[in-house]
Amino acid sequence: MTQILVLFYSRTGHVAELAEAVAAGIELGGGEAKLRTVPNLNPAPETASDDPFESKLGYLFATKDDLRECGGLALGSPARFGTMAAPLKGFLETTSDLWLSGAMIDKPAAVFASASSLHGGHESVLQSMMTPLLHHGMVVMGCPYSDPGLAVTEGGGTPYGPTHLDAEKLRPHERDMAIRLGQRLVKWSQHD
Repeated sequence: MTQILVLFYSRTGHVAELAEAVAAGIELGGGEAKLRTVPNLNPAPETASDDPFESKLGYLFATKDDLRECGGLALGSPARFGTMAAPLKGFLETTSDLWLSGAMIDKPAAVFASASSLHGGHESVLQSMMTPLLHHGMVVMGCPYSDPGLAVTEGGGTPYGPTHLDAEKLRPHERDMAIRLGQRLVKWSQHD
């Protein structure tokens, strides 16, 4: 069974909801979803009260071994001035050894995000997450225009990846796009 890493940062829970939907799609597609997060950097690295390896939302913190061992990757972040959040970027900046060894080459990858306003940088956040994945040699995929969510979007959802306009809970089309993206990741992780 192919294991897909769903790596994300979420402070308010909106990106975590998208991550859970991507994970549901991975499971529906016959893969194994491995949900991981990164510590908060503001003002100091986050630790749960009793466990330095688990976030306050209950997700384990990612390690570089999680990246090395995965068959594919879904990467998620909230919008921070049109780019990915610093905690996620900081984690990715520690992966030079994986880049040097080519550990991520040809693995399928996708991105997802949440922004608090309609013009909050949905697509630019997704693109900012794609850049390090491309440097790692990953095969980056988005949501094809055949995805029905793109035709009915009332908030989030782009061809670059699922997004959420976080003025409220995930809308059904946002959740469905994330599920379908998880299914696509499994499908492409099984290509030789």
